Amino acid sequence: MNLNRVDLNLFAVFDAIYTAGSLTKAADVLCITQPAVSNSLARLREMLNDPLFVRTGHSMTPTPVAQNIIVPARQALALLRKSVQESHTFDPLTAEKSFNFASRDLLEASIMPRLVSRLQNLAPNIGITNYEIPRSQVVSAMASGTLDFFADASTFTDPHLCKDKIAQDRFVVLARKNHPALKNGLDLETFLRLGHINVSQRKSGAGPIDIALDKMGKRRKEVMRGQHFLTVPSTIVKTDLIACLPFHLAKHYDLAIYEVPFDLPPVEYFLYWHVSADHDYAHMWMREQIMEVASTFKPH
Repeated sequence: MNLNRVDLNLFAVFDAIYTAGSLTKAADVLCITQPAVSNSLARLREMLNDPLFVRTGHSMTPTPVAQNIIVPARQALALLRKSVQESHTFDPLTAEKSFNFASRDLLEASIMPRLVSRLQNLAPNIGITNYEIPRSQVVSAMASGTLDFFADASTFTDPHLCKDKIAQDRFVVLARKNHPALKNGLDLETFLRLGHINVSQRKSGAGPIDIALDKMGKRRKEVMRGQHFLTVPSTIVKTDLIACLPFHLAKHYDLAIYEVPFDLPPVEYFLYWHVSADHDYAHMWMREQIMEVASTFKPH
């Protein structure tokens, strides 16, 4: 039997006939005409090569084949109904589900802990996985359902993705305490003279700091380039290098923090998801939790 050609509606009719015991009553239960029920039964008989029901007086008696398949057919129908129902409802207290995120370390270190803490109370059986993924693979991963959310500080434009701004921050300059060159604070001249750690997922290219400096006709001294913000403090504390980090991350370290000595646009964080999941109830609920957690995020 080619399952790709099986009409699942036939089994709903089969279940109704088995339960009601007649074509007329089955038609009433299904809210369709008796000829439609008869046609569906004929198609199912042909597909299974068995009469399935034989008329006994005014009722339809199931054949052994019908008796053998009624239980698994009902189980399959119940599972299908449950799946359809759950797609339109979501109970976080009982739901068992895992959401896959792709976000950089700065969001993993700030929003994720608060989100997990919130879920422990509201949805104890929901899990979260966060991993890195190339931007070029984000759309395909979301389309296949292997990735639920992508979070990034830069804009990502694709017609298949929905997005929402979840938080805003500002860059500050991080340095070790008692830095000999910063006894009188940090001005632009000192900022340009000192060696910098530049955090970027790209091997080369300008980020927001360098773009702003370039507009001023200035250039900083890049000594080290790394992928992760979380590795910066361990280098800062052992050297005279400085680095620009989002404030919400920098404030957690026992290091000196200075304002950037020139104007910079704010750091905006966006949450992305695939358009196919936009109206999924579980997905909508998780987005609400993320937004609630992010609302407590203060850039000061």
